[in-house]
Amino acid sequence: MHPMTVPEPADRELDITGELCPMTFVRTRLALDRMQPGQTLLVRLRGAEPLENVPRAAAELGHAVLALDTGADGVSRLLLRRGA
Repeated sequence: MHPMTVPEPADRELDITGELCPMTFVRTRLALDRMQPGQTLLVRLRGAEPLENVPRAAAELGHAVLALDTGADGVSRLLLRRGA
């Protein structure tokens, strides 16, 4: 996946920069489950393992990975759209 700049404000935001796997995706999935199909979730995360696992797991559950970028501070921003 090529890095893409996160383009738009999301419907909801989630900061999991202090969480470790597998809680990073557990918290992301809970947030997505509370949303309506088509809404977007901006997830802030940190570290190689969450950066690899959270987008992949979200896609496997039918959610769309819209954008992903990592700032100079090491915090990645992942924009997801909830699937049906």
